[in-house]
Amino acid sequence: MLVEVNKRGALTLPKEIRRRFGLDEGGQVIVRATDEGILLTPGAAFPIEIYTPERLKEFAEEEQKLAAFKLK
Repeated sequence: MLVEVNKRGALTLPKEIRRRFGLDEGGQVIVRATDEGILLTPGAAFPIEIYTPERLKEFAEEEQKLAAFKLK
C-alpha cells in the first residue's frame, strides 16, 4: 500500500488500517527505524502519578476506613 507524505511530513493512514488497529482520531503511533525500513505500531500513553508521602498517607487512611467498614 502506497501512502503519500505531505510537505509537513505528515501521512494519512488508510481507513481500513486505522480500523484494523483501533486508531481513532488522536490515536498514537510508535515510529521505529529498522534495518528493513520504517515500522509503525499502535501506541498508547498513560498518565502516571508520583505518590508523595502525603498521598501515600491518604491511601493508608482510606484503607483503614475500608478495613473498619468490612468488619462491621
